[in-house]
Amino acid sequence: MKLPGEEESGRGGLPVFYMVIAVAAFMLVLLLMIMKSNNDKKRGSDYIKEIQQQREETAMLEAEAEEMPEPEQKLRAEDLDFWDMYPVEEEENGEESSSSPSSAITEKPIQSTFAERAEKERQEQEQKEQQEAQNDPATDGKHTLVTNPDGTDEWVLISPYLPKSNLDFTKMEEKAGLKRYMENGKKISYIGADISKQTGNVNFASLKAAGVDYVMIRLGGRGYSTGQITLDENFKQNIEGAIAEGLDIGVYFYSQAISQDEANEEANFVVQNLEPYRAHIKYPVAFDMEFVANDESRIDGLSREDRTKIATSFLEGVKVAGYVPMVYGDKEWLIKEIDLAKLQDYDVWLAQEADMPDYPYRYAMWQYSTTGVLNGIKGDANLNICFIGYSQR
Repeated sequence: MKLPGEEESGRGGLPVFYMVIAVAAFMLVLLLMIMKSNNDKKRGSDYIKEIQQQREETAMLEAEAEEMPEPEQKLRAEDLDFWDMYPVEEEENGEESSSSPSSAITEKPIQSTFAERAEKERQEQEQKEQQEAQNDPATDGKHTLVTNPDGTDEWVLISPYLPKSNLDFTKMEEKAGLKRYMENGKKISYIGADISKQTGNVNFASLKAAGVDYVMIRLGGRGYSTGQITLDENFKQNIEGAIAEGLDIGVYFYSQAISQDEANEEANFVVQNLEPYRAHIKYPVAFDMEFVANDESRIDGLSREDRTKIATSFLEGVKVAGYVPMVYGDKEWLIKEIDLAKLQDYDVWLAQEADMPDYPYRYAMWQYSTTGVLNGIKGDANLNICFIGYSQR
């Protein structure tokens, strides 16, 4: 028995089924599309990452290639021709061996190569040492050692334009503390002593008996602080005592002039005081300017050029008066404190206490000791040797 409305329900059941099927299919398709989309995105992301990684690796390789140093030397074709260094072995019958080149290698060429390299290295080392020796001022023959007033040492370039000393010190002899320059067994130098009020009373007869040929007498000087010119207290008795014993005579003046006018004043003072003894002055009139040890002096602020001009003025003053001008000084003073290139017209009196002076330039007289022993002088004597016979001119 059918209930009311039962037929309608039976007719509507089939479309609903198809609708469910369709919806399910749509959802499945949509799910597949979403999955495919995700896979595509993943593959794209991986692809991008792979490209970026390749680019980074390429950049790193290029950077490493730039940092790598270039090869020092490229092989040339002739460098590959190395078989000549291996001699071909010969068999007993005199024919060449048919063995491969590698079988002909011997130790002799290798040892020879090592020896050549060692010899080359030795020669290069010798050249290097020679170069270093040439650059050493102590051995290059172009410098001389000077001790400055403050006690420091300095290597000074020797001027190629100044006349050099030609003295041969193998010809120097010393007897009783007095130096003599000999040639063919004959003395060709002159023995001297320089004296002043500091020397005290001098026995000139004893000096002459001891072998002294000449004396250099201090005439006077200018005060290094006051600037006052004074005559040496013992000048008169010294010069008259030397004349009485027939000794040759020269004089020196201690200058502290700070201008050319003062230098002219000093020269005039010397000439005036020598006038009574003019005929007896055979040796030079020397200009002695020097720093004062352990104290300040008037000349400390002078330049090298100033000192040279002052010296020239004094020397020309005594030269015009008819005397032989001479420059006195130690090695440092002569080389550094005055310009010898502008004083070449004047003889040099070198003060250097040594067995053999190392002053490189020409000089006429050498004061080699201030602590010598000499009959006629009590206490220390200043000893000199002269290489020019001034009295014979």
